[in-house]
This record gives sequence, structure tokens and C-alpha cells, in this order.
Amino acid sequence: MIKSELIARLAEQNPHLYQRDVERIVTTVFDEITDALRHGDRVELRGFGAFSVKRRPARIGRNPRTGESVSVAEKFVPFFKTGKELRERLNIDGTGQTSATPGAMTGSASDADD
Repeated sequence: MIKSELIARLAEQNPHLYQRDVERIVTTVFDEITDALRHGDRVELRGFGAFSVKRRPARIGRNPRTGESVSVAEKFVPFFKTGKELRERLNIDGTGQTSATPGAMTGSASDADD
């Protein structure tokens, strides 16, 4: 889903709001999250997840084409950790049971030893 699809869906679900107002709300929320991360704050949305910033230190990398060493500057990257409620909602099938989809991790770490 892209931002315009999110805005359209929210406007459809809330017919009492104009689409331009929904767009302004969504943009404001995203801007506030971005500003908080820019200032080094952590943004936690209970049940959904937490946004934070991780520091990647400067390092020496390699140009894959030439093999030449290249200096890579320090950078900060956004990081998102899902909340417990979101993880649980993603793994529930139509019957309310936890689904065991192929390729999904369904066991605990101790199951790997079997």
C-alpha cells in the first residue's frame, strides 16, 4: 500500500471527513514521526511497533565493480520493531487460531535442536 492508497482508504472509511483533511492528517503524522526520529527520539505506537534510529559507524567498503577500497561515511538509519499485538494479528487465520503458513517460523528456539 502506498500513501495515496492509505489516504483513499481512510477517506472511504470516514465519509464525514474530506479527502484533503485525511491527507493533511496522514502527512502530519508522518512528519511528526520523521521529526522525532531526526531529533534522536524513539516513537512508540502501542500495539503497532516502535520506530528508532540506529547509528552505522564509518567504515571502509569496496566498490564491487573495481574492488577498490572506498570510505563510507557514518550514517543514521531508521529502524522499526513490530509490536506484539501486530505480530499476533499477522499470524491469526480466519478461525482465530494461529496460522502455520509455509515458510513461517512457528516453533521456539528449542525446537531447532530436534
